[in-house]
Amino acid sequence: MTERSVPRTAVQLVLGWAATCALLLGAGWLLTHTLAGSVGAWDDDVARAVAERRTSGLDAVADVGTLLAETPVGAGVAAVVAVVVALWKRSWLPVLVLGLATAGAGALYKVGTTLITRDRPPVEILDPGLVPDHSFPSGHVGTAVAAYAGTLVVLWWLAPRSRRWVWPLALVPPFVAACRVYQGAHHVSDVVVSGVLVTAWLWLVVRLVLVPEVSRPPARHSAARERGAPAPG
Repeated sequence: MTERSVPRTAVQLVLGWAATCALLLGAGWLLTHTLAGSVGAWDDDVARAVAERRTSGLDAVADVGTLLAETPVGAGVAAVVAVVVALWKRSWLPVLVLGLATAGAGALYKVGTTLITRDRPPVEILDPGLVPDHSFPSGHVGTAVAAYAGTLVVLWWLAPRSRRWVWPLALVPPFVAACRVYQGAHHVSDVVVSGVLVTAWLWLVVRLVLVPEVSRPPARHSAARERGAPAPG
């Protein structure tokens, strides 16, 4: 990223995050007002149906999904990957991309839970200590998308040979979403909106920060073309 493009990219990221946040708040308002009687009732029915099918084995699996997306765990995974890949590739891109992704997702969660009040599903909640009216949005799902899907994207672009091994990371966000619904921590609509909008935020970060740098020709090739000489190699 050139010095000239940094301010423009920063403005685009801020505006993009603001637009994503506006969509999040709009969806939250609809779910707690206009759609409360339709989607809200369906959400409650699904929560009750899922709760009736709980087993001790599934409880343990859901605990794993929740643990994977706890903020310290997800952010820790993203930080370790970012630093390792940055040192390996001698590039600041992994740190910047994963840092922006996780910070943006965390900020969306904070704004959403502060401004939108939605009760959690009317079932026993298997994750104790949760704030009763912070059902929307799902912070765990947002963390899973930013940390694990973000890690997948970074490795996909910067370490192509790892693609055959890292693709299962794409399964982590839907797995976490299912676990949170199973535990009664969130409605289905909570995890869907969170997953979609944090994915949109991640896409924006990748599109504005990662893709331009990866797609840029090597400096020596550019310099050769500017001089009118054939590029080396």
